[in-house]
Amino acid sequence: MFLPRRKSTVLALACFATFSLWYFNYLQPTLAPFLPSDDPQQHLSNISPAAGPDNPLAPPAKPLVQEPIVDHGETEPVPPPSPAAEAKLNSQHYPVKSLIQLPTDAPVSIPKIQHTFSTEAPEDKAERENRLAAVKASFVRSWGAYKKYAWKQDELAPIRGGHSTIWGGWGATLVDALDTLWLMELKEDYEDAVKAVDEIDFSSIQLEQLNVFETTIRYLGGFLGAYDLSGGKHPILLKKAKDLGDLLYGAFDTPNRMPVTRWRWEEWRKGAKQEAQESSLVAEVGSLNLEFTRLAQLTGDAKFYDAIQRITDVLDREQNRTALPGLWPVIMDAKEGKFTDVGFTLGGMADSTYEYLPKEHLLLGGTNPQYKKMYEATMTPVQKYIFFRPMTPDHADILFPTGVRVNFNADQIVPDYKIQHLGCFTGGMVGIGAKIFDRPDDLRTARQLVDGCIWAYNHTQNGIMPEIFAMAPCIDEECKWDEEKWLKIVTIRYDKIDRFTEGMSDQEKGRSIAKEQRLPVGFTSLPDARYILRPEAIESVFIFYRMTGEKKYQDAAWRMFQAIENCTRTDIANAAIDDVTAEHPIKDDRMESFWMAETLKYFYAIFADPQVLSLDDYVL
Repeated sequence: MFLPRRKSTVLALACFATFSLWYFNYLQPTLAPFLPSDDPQQHLSNISPAAGPDNPLAPPAKPLVQEPIVDHGETEPVPPPSPAAEAKLNSQHYPVKSLIQLPTDAPVSIPKIQHTFSTEAPEDKAERENRLAAVKASFVRSWGAYKKYAWKQDELAPIRGGHSTIWGGWGATLVDALDTLWLMELKEDYEDAVKAVDEIDFSSIQLEQLNVFETTIRYLGGFLGAYDLSGGKHPILLKKAKDLGDLLYGAFDTPNRMPVTRWRWEEWRKGAKQEAQESSLVAEVGSLNLEFTRLAQLTGDAKFYDAIQRITDVLDREQNRTALPGLWPVIMDAKEGKFTDVGFTLGGMADSTYEYLPKEHLLLGGTNPQYKKMYEATMTPVQKYIFFRPMTPDHADILFPTGVRVNFNADQIVPDYKIQHLGCFTGGMVGIGAKIFDRPDDLRTARQLVDGCIWAYNHTQNGIMPEIFAMAPCIDEECKWDEEKWLKIVTIRYDKIDRFTEGMSDQEKGRSIAKEQRLPVGFTSLPDARYILRPEAIESVFIFYRMTGEKKYQDAAWRMFQAIENCTRTDIANAAIDDVTAEHPIKDDRMESFWMAETLKYFYAIFADPQVLSLDDYVL
């Protein structure tokens, strides 16, 4: 999601007096019709402007109890919620006695992130625009198939031309891709999508249990991102965001105000009391802050900020009390607000908790010092235990994030050296953190992480990085390639494969396994060879290109895009594939909403004019 960075702005303050009456008439932060929420999974896919002095979309430098919506010209009034539904949502078993308010300090000075681009040569511009057109054509094709076969449904089935209900049945792909439609200037399609949004009924849902995190990122993020990027042209987007936020707020109705992440909303609606789960994924608890903060900024309703700030306070309090101080484990006891698990990763189930630290700092204009403090506290253990340099035949100067477990009995921190495509967000995160927190040494780390994911794309048979693979770590700074060591580790990783003669040497076994498993040289195992149209790698490549201006990252992005198109294209759209190492990968009849909401958006943005979605104006 691209959210406008918060910058001090006289214009926003001046708008308050002029538009407060309009605001209270139409957008007063009441609790909207009772809406059930959804159940999605992982990514940021939309948009809100960043905080600083020249951004009229950012919230006022001194937010008041009710924060005005900046006028964007002629707009249609937002319909009010029904009184009955409002009263129902206002009824909580564990109401907050005193809401935590948005910070009211003036935004701090945040260093510039984006490179200053010079005028490009005519031939470079022509090449860039040709690539841009190719990405847009891919999006238009997928969007056309969605409109034809899955309109207003959650996901397109890109092989059979059907649809599926995964995330509540409210049209996850439609909402998630709104900002991409606007970005690509597909205005007619955008207007059609907004009309469809107006028909969404959150009181109708096909799921008994909602994944609050996934509902937040795909729907709430979708509404807010499109509202911000389009300059508030359609107030219905903010109205729907408010309606959904009011629903999701019910998941926080627990004794300690930690959210129920897998939420049986119908039971709560009927009056059942609830508690946060004793075993919750830290990403699902710790990754709600961007959308809820932006919703609070736009509506002036402090309850949304209060909800996520209480989570932030728990993360802050417990950060140095975990088994690996500075990091939070994958599993959280949300009922008690404690972290006792011993598994740590920046990959799936934990990733966005870390990713959002610098982003929330940007969104709030640096007015909450917790996010900088927590981010910097993570970097020491991350660089010591999580990031590692793999042994490669080409001596590549790259890094990958891995997972570790703390073994108290042996007083050890044990890495598994498994690498996830999800973990590719780290290059962009570390790069942004290096800039905004004045950590120049981290820029090299960021480059190594981004280059690592590009390396993984370049070295598979089809030019696409798999979901999960493993590599061997370097044992010293020289990091010489050791084929014997590689083959030995391959043999150990696949020790359950019993098909060797007694006379076969370890190296012969290793070569045989590597050939049979289609392991790229350097890979020691391939637990999950799929590619499901993920965006994390291209997101970081885009960010690092915008930070450095180095054209080689555009070229890498183009190779990645061509490889993905070549392997995932179906008769009507694009589909996940089962094995990036297969000569002819089998396609899965699934096209996640993030394909159009994120993956194609970042491919488009890296070839767009650099002032489109500037890193100094938006939080990605």
